[in-house]
Amino acid sequence: MSDRIYPIRSPRVSLLSVGSDSLAFTIETLIDPVALVATLWGVAVVFDNGIDNSYLILSLVVFALTLPGHSRLELSTWALVREILFSWLVLFAMLAFLGWSTRHLSDYSIEAIEAWFVIAPIALLSAHMALRVGMPMVLAMQGGSKRCIIVGMNEQGVTLARAMRDNPYSGLKLVGFFDDRPTSRLEHLAEFPLLGTMKDLPECVRTYRVHVTYLSLPMATQPRILELLEELRDTTTSIYFVPDIFVTDLIQGRMSAVSGMPVVAVCESPFVGVNGVLKRWSDIVIASLILLLISPLFVAVAIGVRLSSPGPIIFKQRRYGLDGEEINVFKFRSMTVTEDGDKVYTQVTKNDARVTKFGALIRRTSLDELPQFFNVLSGGMSIVGPRPHAVAVNEQYRSQIPGYMVRHKVRPGITGWAQVNGFRGGDDLDSMRERVRFDLDYLRNWSLRLDLRIILKTVYILFHDRAAY
Repeated sequence: MSDRIYPIRSPRVSLLSVGSDSLAFTIETLIDPVALVATLWGVAVVFDNGIDNSYLILSLVVFALTLPGHSRLELSTWALVREILFSWLVLFAMLAFLGWSTRHLSDYSIEAIEAWFVIAPIALLSAHMALRVGMPMVLAMQGGSKRCIIVGMNEQGVTLARAMRDNPYSGLKLVGFFDDRPTSRLEHLAEFPLLGTMKDLPECVRTYRVHVTYLSLPMATQPRILELLEELRDTTTSIYFVPDIFVTDLIQGRMSAVSGMPVVAVCESPFVGVNGVLKRWSDIVIASLILLLISPLFVAVAIGVRLSSPGPIIFKQRRYGLDGEEINVFKFRSMTVTEDGDKVYTQVTKNDARVTKFGALIRRTSLDELPQFFNVLSGGMSIVGPRPHAVAVNEQYRSQIPGYMVRHKVRPGITGWAQVNGFRGGDDLDSMRERVRFDLDYLRNWSLRLDLRIILKTVYILFHDRAAY
């Protein structure tokens, strides 16, 4: 029996996700605890000759009390100074009371306590100021400001637009508004551009590669919102409601905020903020270890491909990657031809004459996929994620299967939830529907634990599944 998660759990908005999903938010989350622990260790080394158990325990307490850090990018300089000093005095008083009540104050020298009292707030202020100076670099690491549009030129939509405009650290660039009402009823045309009506929206999102769409629409227009959501499923735009929400089929639905304005994620990647860092580093570590362990096997397969038939050892196929961008996926050549899959792609069938004898072996054992670990290291793929399809296959099914393009909200994977549940091959419509269903289920329920489960099950299948060809 397939190891299904179905029935899919009801969409859930998590209050733990409140806040920006940007790299800047991740850094701000860690600035306070890291700065305080670093200065604490510094004074321990200087004044108490090292970091002993008492300092380690205090470090854990400080880290727990200050994680996550506060978002302070929008404060003025003087407001930032006041808030840091006030927060530090409150924290220091709490720690002093805990030390006094547990009789552990004597574990630390008075010089170390005095030095930490002075140095810690200076370090906090310096770190936050450095983040403000370095924000252009942080935004550049995220690929620059994200293009976004707002549907509904009403009060909450205009308030959100003003917040984006007035906050230089939001990482968002407003392209314009969409609204179905006559221009005579729109009061803010001089302030923000109107790009068209809602029927123009899907084409605009695809043409201008809009990253984020904010739906600022009242519940009275629920049927039109549902229709609009269906139309946008053929794009890779992230979708948020502002803030009027009803229950729908959410992908990573959660509360968030843009420049202090509350929004709700409707369709978003699970790999944002800290989750994105965890996912990427786990990919790098695991892929590096696997390549190191299989290097002799890698060389043996390469020799076998070279001796089996004329042609390259490794070939590239164009596939859709993160956000629908084309990537080149590496594979060991297993056939006498190397189809790119851009315009036409012919699915391999049982006893396919194009497959070499050695190619049949490496396809059956999935050894032809080994070069994709280099795709993982380069950032084009992940170890676990929706399997990438040839471009021609994507273009064939994106209009036939609702939500098909949503699977491209994350990096494609060497293995995936669909593959370990029996949908390893086959490109007929029914098989593809099930594969996409499992892919979207993976996006809803992602965790590192689920990734590990998929990897272990993939290893098991490789040694027991002989159905591949």
